[in-house]
Amino acid sequence: MAGEAKSSTVELLYTTLEGDETSLARAALAPLRAGVRGGVLTAEDAGYDDARHIWNAMIDHRPAVIARCLSSHDVRNAVRFARDTQMRLSVRGGGHHIAGNAMADGGLTIDLSPMRVVRVDAERRTVRVAGGALLGDVDHETQAFGLATPLGINSTTGFAGLCLGGGFGWLTRKYGMTIDNLISADVVTADGALRVVSASSDPDLFWAIRGGGGNFGIVTSFEMALHPVGPLVHSGLVVYPGAQAREVLERWRDFTEAAPDELTVWTVLRKAPPLPFLPPDVHGTDVLVLAVAYAGDAAEGARVAAPLATLGQPIAAVLQPQPYEAWQQAFDPLLTPGARNYWKTSDFAELEDGALDVFIDAARAIPGPECEVFIAQLGGAMGRVAPDATAYPGRDAQYIMNVHGRWRSPSDDAAVRSWARDVFTQAAPFATGGGYVNFLTEDESPRVASAYGTNYERLREVKQRIDPDNLFRMNHNIPPSTKARVSPSGRAQRVRAGA
Repeated sequence: MAGEAKSSTVELLYTTLEGDETSLARAALAPLRAGVRGGVLTAEDAGYDDARHIWNAMIDHRPAVIARCLSSHDVRNAVRFARDTQMRLSVRGGGHHIAGNAMADGGLTIDLSPMRVVRVDAERRTVRVAGGALLGDVDHETQAFGLATPLGINSTTGFAGLCLGGGFGWLTRKYGMTIDNLISADVVTADGALRVVSASSDPDLFWAIRGGGGNFGIVTSFEMALHPVGPLVHSGLVVYPGAQAREVLERWRDFTEAAPDELTVWTVLRKAPPLPFLPPDVHGTDVLVLAVAYAGDAAEGARVAAPLATLGQPIAAVLQPQPYEAWQQAFDPLLTPGARNYWKTSDFAELEDGALDVFIDAARAIPGPECEVFIAQLGGAMGRVAPDATAYPGRDAQYIMNVHGRWRSPSDDAAVRSWARDVFTQAAPFATGGGYVNFLTEDESPRVASAYGTNYERLREVKQRIDPDNLFRMNHNIPPSTKARVSPSGRAQRVRAGA
């Protein structure tokens, strides 16, 4: 027993890229510790458990090593260590991704969360965002100058993951997706090099990181375009009884088809949360919520959005000018960390009556008070970008559905997952077949190719050039064109090009 204890102290067990278990002497961590100024944690170190916890409580992975990076140089050293040891590698930005790929179980997690600097150049209308920044960090700095770049709708989301997967929110119809506003990026690639990529510098890699996720390297800094937004935007909620869902959805669909780019209206079907402006007897009942934002003059927004309170007989309508930064945080209380989450997503070029029926039936069968079906209205500027202009191909999506399973007890895992999968299956005949990669869960690897559509083979070719050994595989993986396709077990299988 004493010999075993001594051995466990001397040796560090870890998981390789191919899923095998091996070990190295703990003394071999010395170069990594010396090369990462933010610190290196293993399970014996104080702060390890806090560092490994992420947003989705379903994910309980235990990395062998967590490297907390403060700079691109730290990241380069950590990447080289992973490459040299063949240690399974993951990257944590905000730790918000639904699939939990931020934590490499038994491997090395490169933690960018200490890197949260956001620097605005108001004269050039650009912002430089570090790889660990959250959306709230970006909004806070840019709104100081009355500027913004398109982001998501939850301020605790990591900027890097959102951007690399596409990124959409209240400004997307007016100013495009997050990736459409990327000017340049600093990328640490699998060889440990730091590359500055843009439309004129390594344009293929620049193309690939705009939607291709974390498959091609670690982006330590993003340069983004900014636009005049706020400080006040006309925004808020209109809440209708669930019994009016069919009537309201039809009128909402007709209204959004003719809406100006400045106006975005998302629909949420769920049980009413205990919002202060809702009567207590409404709490917990079926409701349909319209979430509204106008990216322009607030007075004009009030005029344009007014009909949204007349699509039925609302329980409440709270539409008013409010700070854009506050609106960006409005849904944070419903998306706090610590809950169990499982999602299913589909793109829609249009919403047929059959799709509306699916949404309504799904709402009637909601398995818990935190579950919901939301339909994001897109189009506008996002849809005027060619499908092959960036790696993100889903430019024909006028709407994106997210079946959001959210609950607390592991005993409800099977019921909520089954509900989400059933809704996805029933909606599939009305969908495009594509999907938003940032909403794909850990069991949806077979959907990756369809999510990228005709861009998939080009992405594999870029992957072959940039990361031929598939070091960056803890993601919705795009395998190199002539290397290995990763099986669900985590082991690689040799395939020929184009297979």
